[in-house]
Amino acid sequence: MSEKTPQALWYVVHTYSGYENKVKDNLEKAAENQHMQHLIQEVQVPIEEVVEIRDGKRKVKQHKTFPGYVLVKMVITSDSWYVVRNTRGVTGFVGPESKPVPLSEEEVEHMLSRRPQAEACKMVVGEEVRITEGPLVNFTGTVESIDIEHGKMQVKVKMFLGRELQVEIELSQAEKL
Repeated sequence: MSEKTPQALWYVVHTYSGYENKVKDNLEKAAENQHMQHLIQEVQVPIEEVVEIRDGKRKVKQHKTFPGYVLVKMVITSDSWYVVRNTRGVTGFVGPESKPVPLSEEEVEHMLSRRPQAEACKMVVGEEVRITEGPLVNFTGTVESIDIEHGKMQVKVKMFLGRELQVEIELSQAEKL
């Protein structure tokens, strides 16, 4: 008797907002309690790391990439569908008429990537800034480049008599004009 085991695919489950981690825990426990680990194989809450600059301090925080959604790697059977669909906090599968539609590998890879994002750095290249700390305090300049990972930026500072000087400063050492 050699039956081919169906391949587990990734599906998106809609949850109540704020219940993503609880749903993840509940699904993992339900799969274990009902001996369905071979059907419900993995549950993920997509998150991203965001670099925030607040009060001159650089902090990396984790934010849910898709609030209200959880990714589940599973083999769809009537039993596994029932367990997921009837887990507390789950409102249904994402798909037409709540019928599960599997994600492509590219979609899964994109959703689960955890690269730092620059959204918390309020400055952009080409913007005018004022230096707030260091030897060039109160000088103004134009942002030439931003390096979020290292928390630094290149600024072309306007000096005396129209001269410009390119300097590297911390992100926390400048503010928008």
